[in-house]
Amino acid sequence: MKNRYNHEEAQAFAASRPECSEFLALRVYTSRLIGAEAELVLHGGGNTSVKDVAHNILGEEMEVLYIKGSGWDLATIEAAGFPALDLAWLRRLRALDRLSDEEMVNQFRTHLLDASAPGPSIETLVHAFLPHRFIDHTHADAIVTLTNRQRPEEHLRRALGEKIAILPFIMPGFPLAKAMAVAYEQNPGIEAIILLNHGIFTFADEAEIAYRRMIDYVNRAEDYLTLAAGKPVTVSAAAIEVSESPAEILPLLRGALSRGTEDCRSFSLEWRRDPDLLTALARPDARHLFTGGVLTPDHVIRTKNYPLWLDFAGAVDEAPRAAVLGRALAEYAAAYERYFAEQCAALQVEKKRLDPMPRVIMIPGLGLLGAGDGPAAARIAADIASHTVRAKLRGEALGEYRELEAASIFAMEYWSLEQVKLGKGSPRLLEGRVALVTGGGGAMALGIADRLLAAGARVFLADIQPERLQMVVDKLRERFAPELVQGVEFDVTDPESVRSGLERLVAQTGGLDILVPNAGIAQVARLEDLRLADFRRVMAVNADGVLLTIREAAKIFRRQGCGGQIVINSSKNVFDPGASFGAYSASKAAAHQLGKIAALELAEIGVRVNMINADAVFDAEGVSSGLWDLVGPERMRARNLDPEGLRAYYRDRNLLKTEVKAEDVGNAVVFFAANLTPTTGATLPVDGGIPAAFPR
Repeated sequence: MKNRYNHEEAQAFAASRPECSEFLALRVYTSRLIGAEAELVLHGGGNTSVKDVAHNILGEEMEVLYIKGSGWDLATIEAAGFPALDLAWLRRLRALDRLSDEEMVNQFRTHLLDASAPGPSIETLVHAFLPHRFIDHTHADAIVTLTNRQRPEEHLRRALGEKIAILPFIMPGFPLAKAMAVAYEQNPGIEAIILLNHGIFTFADEAEIAYRRMIDYVNRAEDYLTLAAGKPVTVSAAAIEVSESPAEILPLLRGALSRGTEDCRSFSLEWRRDPDLLTALARPDARHLFTGGVLTPDHVIRTKNYPLWLDFAGAVDEAPRAAVLGRALAEYAAAYERYFAEQCAALQVEKKRLDPMPRVIMIPGLGLLGAGDGPAAARIAADIASHTVRAKLRGEALGEYRELEAASIFAMEYWSLEQVKLGKGSPRLLEGRVALVTGGGGAMALGIADRLLAAGARVFLADIQPERLQMVVDKLRERFAPELVQGVEFDVTDPESVRSGLERLVAQTGGLDILVPNAGIAQVARLEDLRLADFRRVMAVNADGVLLTIREAAKIFRRQGCGGQIVINSSKNVFDPGASFGAYSASKAAAHQLGKIAALELAEIGVRVNMINADAVFDAEGVSSGLWDLVGPERMRARNLDPEGLRAYYRDRNLLKTEVKAEDVGNAVVFFAANLTPTTGATLPVDGGIPAAFPR
C-alpha cells in the first residue's frame, strides 16, 4: 500500500480551506487518503479525529475534539463531517465506573458545539481518552486477517514488531475507551493498538506521522501474509467461467429470499463473477474456507455472520434447482433462528428478531451475490463479502480461521447504536421493487419513471434510440440516486432483443416486479391510403412489443413466485378512435386486449395486469412525445392552430378542462403497481374525462 502523503499537496489543501484551522484541514486531507483505500475502510468502517482549540460564544478558548460524523464517507469527507465536541468534558467522563450506551450518546449530543452537527462516531471516547492530537482507525483487511487466526498475538508480534499493544475484542463504547487508554498508559512508547477481530488505531501529534504509521503497519501485515502464502490451489480452466444460468437462478433466489421474510420484502441482488472469485469458489475446500464468520463484527449488520453456500451440481433442471435452493434457505433460516433464541436465552433479553435470510450467497459456477433491501445495500454486502473471501484466502497458510464467538456477534448485530446505521424508516410504497418501462426515451416514460422512483422503485428504461434514452436517464438521475435509474437498449419488436434485454436486467438486479409496456409509435393516414408496411410497423411496436415483453417478464415472475404487476400504457383511442389514426387505434386496441388475456392467464401466479388509457400528453420537462412530434403538425394544420392553441384544444375538450401530464400517467401506474386494491384486468382513464372514451 502506497504512502500517498505529499507535503506540497497537503499545504495546498489546507490553504484552500481558510475557514478551517490548519489542524482540521490536515485532518480532512489525511482522512481522504485513508478513505481512498478500500483495503483500509470499507463502507463506513473506521474513523479519524483531531484535537484542536476553538472559541465558544463568549469568545473563550476551549479544547475540542473533531471526530468523523455519522453518514460521512472518509473518501470524500469535508470539515463539516467532523462535529466538534467539548474535549475537557469528554475526558472527565473517564472517572465514571459505568456509562450506558444511551447515556454516552446523550453526552455526545449535549456537548457538541453545534447542535445541528452530524452524530459523532460511537468510538468518540476512544479518541478523547487517548492523548494524541491525530488518531486514525481502520478495519484494514491485512490486519484483521492476522487477528482472525489461531494464536493471533504471535502473528501480530512477528508481523508488526513490539511498538504495538494488542487488546481482545471489546464492543465499541465506554469500556473499550477505558481499555484503550490503559493500554497506552502502560506502554506510552507504542505507535499503534490492535483490537482483535476489529482493526488498528495509529496515533501521533502530527497528521503525517499518524497516517504514515497506519500505512507502515498495514504494509508490514501485507508483507507477512505474502511471505507466509503457500502454493495456490489449482483448479480447471473451466472453473473461471460462469457455468450456471443467471437468468434462471437469480429470479429463483430473489423470490425465495422474499418469501422467507415476514413482510415479503423485495430484495436486490448484486452479482460478482470476477475470475478470481469464481476460481476461489471452485476449490475443493471452498465451502470450508469461505463460510466462516465475518472478518469484523461491524460487517454483521450488512452481511449477517455467515454466507449461504449453494451448490447446484447434479440439479440440471429448474425444478430440482428450486428444491435445492428451498432446502438450503430453510436450513439457513433454522440455524439463524436457533442462534437468535440461544443468545436471547443466554443474555436473558427480549429482542425483535431480524429476518433470517442471508445477505451473501456463494454459488460455485456462478459467483458471489450480495442481497439487500435496495441496490446500495446489495452492493455493500457484495463488496464486503468479496474482500472477506480474498482475506480468508491470504490468511489460509497461517492456520485455521478463528471467528468471533456468537455472543459478540449477537451483541453487535442487535446493538441499537449499530442498527441506526441502516437508517430504517417507514418503507415507501414500492421500496425495493424493480420496474421496467419500455419506450424509455419519451415524455410519457419520463413521467412514469419519475413517479415510480419517488415511490421507492428501481427503474430500468428501455428504448432503441440511445440519445433520447440517455436524455431521460440523465434528467431522472438529477433527482434520484444514479444507481436507481438505468437505461437498457433493446427492440421490443425483436424476440431475441427482448430476451437479451431482460436477461441483462436480471443480471443487474436479480429479477423484476413491475413491467410497464409503454413503447408506441403512430402513423397518420386514412385507411384507403394506409400502406400495409406502415400498418405492420405500428402493430409490431404497439402490439407485438406488448406481447413479447409480457412473455419474457412472465418467465421471471413465475420463477420468482412472488406475483408481479403489469401496467399497459394503452390509449383513449381504444374506446374512442380517431379518423386517419387507424393503425395506432387498432394496435392499441390489440395491446389492450392482450392485457385482458394476460390478466386471465397470469392470475394463477399472482400477477395483476391493468391498463391505463391516457390522452394528449405532449411533453415532459423538455422531452417531447414521439407520438405528438408526428401527429401534432397535422392536427394543427387541420384545426388552424399553433402549438399553444393545440394544447388548449385538447385541454378544453375534456370534462375537467385540464391538461393531462406525464406525471399523471405515472401516478396511475404507481396506483396499480402498489397493490392498493385487489384489481386486475381493469382500465383506468387518465384523460380529464372524455365521455366517448369511458370504459365499457
